[in-house]
Amino acid sequence: MLSALDCRDRPPEEGTAARLQGFAVDKTFLSSLKGILLETELALTFIIFICFTASISAYMAAALLEFFITLAFLFLYATQYYQRFDQLNWPCLDFLRCVSAIIIFLVVSFAAVTSRDGAAIAAFVFGIILVSVFAYDAFKIYRTEMAPRASQGDQQ
Repeated sequence: MLSALDCRDRPPEEGTAARLQGFAVDKTFLSSLKGILLETELALTFIIFICFTASISAYMAAALLEFFITLAFLFLYATQYYQRFDQLNWPCLDFLRCVSAIIIFLVVSFAAVTSRDGAAIAAFVFGIILVSVFAYDAFKIYRTEMAPRASQGDQQ
């Protein structure tokens, strides 16, 4: 009779090993330009969330939402789990994520600076830096992923 301990000691079967490798983190992605951009966006969004929590708690929901969205994209790209959802246009979703974050953080940053609180001014400064990072990310996505597809459609 096999116990649970015996099942753990045996090496996994081929099918089981292939399923478990779906969540393996791709370290080359984390050191690539896209990975560094996502990590920077994640860190700056968290800093802005902390600044908003310390000063104006009404605006912290926007930073928290963008933090979780960026974390989800970082997880999907780093584990290459996004390839299992081949019906979605990932470059377009990533581009829309960047554009929506630019709009949200521009509005929230300029609204927060009117309170003249120290943490709100810090959130404004980090917000402007984050908007520039998101704008660069959107530009790189458009140049590498979306512009070549548009030019291929014109040639046909």
